[in-house]
Amino acid sequence: MVMYAETMLIPAIPDLIKDLHVSYGMSSWILTSYLISGAVMTPIAGKLSDIYGKKKILLIIMIIYGLGVSAAGFSNSINFLLVCRVIQGMGLSMFPIAFGIVREQFPRQKIAIGQGIISSMFAAGSSIGLYIGGTIIQHFGWKATFFTITPISIILLFTIWQLIDIKKDNVYYNSKRIQRDQSQQHEQQQQQRQGKVRKIEEEIGTGNNYLTRENSESIKSIAQIDVKGVATLTTSIISFLLILTHSQIDNSINDINSPVNINSSDIHSANANAISLEQVLILLAIGITSLILFIIVEKRAKYPLIDFKLLLNKAILPANLIIMIFGICMFTIFQTIPILTRIPGPIGFEGNAIAAGSVQLPFALVLLIFGSTSGVLISKFGSIKPIIAGSIIMVVGFFVLSSIHSSEIAVSVNLAIVSAGMSLINVGAMNVVTLVTPRQSIGISLGMNMLIRIIGSSIGPAVAGMYMQRYQSTINIHGLMQHFPSASSFDLIFITSTVFSVGSLILALLLRHQITKMRIPNLR
Repeated sequence: MVMYAETMLIPAIPDLIKDLHVSYGMSSWILTSYLISGAVMTPIAGKLSDIYGKKKILLIIMIIYGLGVSAAGFSNSINFLLVCRVIQGMGLSMFPIAFGIVREQFPRQKIAIGQGIISSMFAAGSSIGLYIGGTIIQHFGWKATFFTITPISIILLFTIWQLIDIKKDNVYYNSKRIQRDQSQQHEQQQQQRQGKVRKIEEEIGTGNNYLTRENSESIKSIAQIDVKGVATLTTSIISFLLILTHSQIDNSINDINSPVNINSSDIHSANANAISLEQVLILLAIGITSLILFIIVEKRAKYPLIDFKLLLNKAILPANLIIMIFGICMFTIFQTIPILTRIPGPIGFEGNAIAAGSVQLPFALVLLIFGSTSGVLISKFGSIKPIIAGSIIMVVGFFVLSSIHSSEIAVSVNLAIVSAGMSLINVGAMNVVTLVTPRQSIGISLGMNMLIRIIGSSIGPAVAGMYMQRYQSTINIHGLMQHFPSASSFDLIFITSTVFSVGSLILALLLRHQITKMRIPNLR
């Protein structure tokens, strides 16, 4: 549902730029605003689901998400749309809750398969969204896409409420029940315990390590939300992304692909959304200061938003960074391809909303196929080999895409190659994080994992928007000179994605070294 809601809007990005009168750089916030909201909400939702139960928090988030989506259909300005997108972004925090349910309900050897099924639903939603979304936009306009989500969210809400039964939910995070279980265990240990202890452990679905004094402290810690951490992290992320979005200097006049010279009024208009060097320095100072404060706050906080000890685990850290690169590359594609497809030639393909969805459809379909099968492959071959293979495939796909993107077919084929690699990377890295994390920390760990993924996803559109706003050409459309991203901007976007893919490969090799040293079963 969430990926359908996001991808159905992607073919309309050029329409939103036109209807809401925003620049290419500012248009990236249509994706970025909802991603930042998700980044902030995800670790909070992870903690809340550990306290109050995954099902209850999942239902609350779905209600909020449904309201945000429905309201977005009434948008008449970029500001109102962005507010609605922020509310929608809370829906992203559903994902770590879903992965946490898989961790609790599936046998260890089947976890990768369960995660593969969920990952394939990302692709299923994307496939449906790109195909149906383009058709709705073409015939009914982009606002109509939001209204198609309302009945879906209502149906899912009642389905989960009635049918999902999480027996282990909220067992060891309810402090009163834990105290009772501890006292029962203490009594049984005093009286010849073996049989009754096993019975209680089976009933509550945990081992002795969850009933220790150390874990009792962690139970209390989960009941607190790190407000200072949320505030400093959000400020830091927004500051850096604002620099990318608004610090563009139009280079059309110097672009080798620009067909004509541009007068001073054109340049002034193109730079209307740009900010001065002083403003850039102020935002940079705010971003760096907020980031430093976030680290200080997290280290001193009794109940931190991010557990740095867990995050800096030698296996979890590279896996999380690989997932961040996955997010960067995926949303760079989502921001770039609709504009490349719909702008006039010779730079673009002059397509409509349906064509913009169709070009990306192979990308989503391959994610669907590989996402559902990669879990089986990982169960058989471990996580590391698929991650390395996926990184190599992604590097090749982006490298070829940076060289050959002159036709819709070439772009679709190369995106399909990229998608195959990304599918293996995503499920493999998620499996590493899930299996390396201690069970009592799984909610927080998956929340951090989703936070990192979403931060990467928010960077992708901002980088693409920066290139498209910075490097522009003008094209004569029926006697009217109009600004469009130049060929150089798309070259740079795909080259940058190639570099990120190489980084993923390096991290995959580092991860293999660490997993070999740690000798963790079901991973090598």
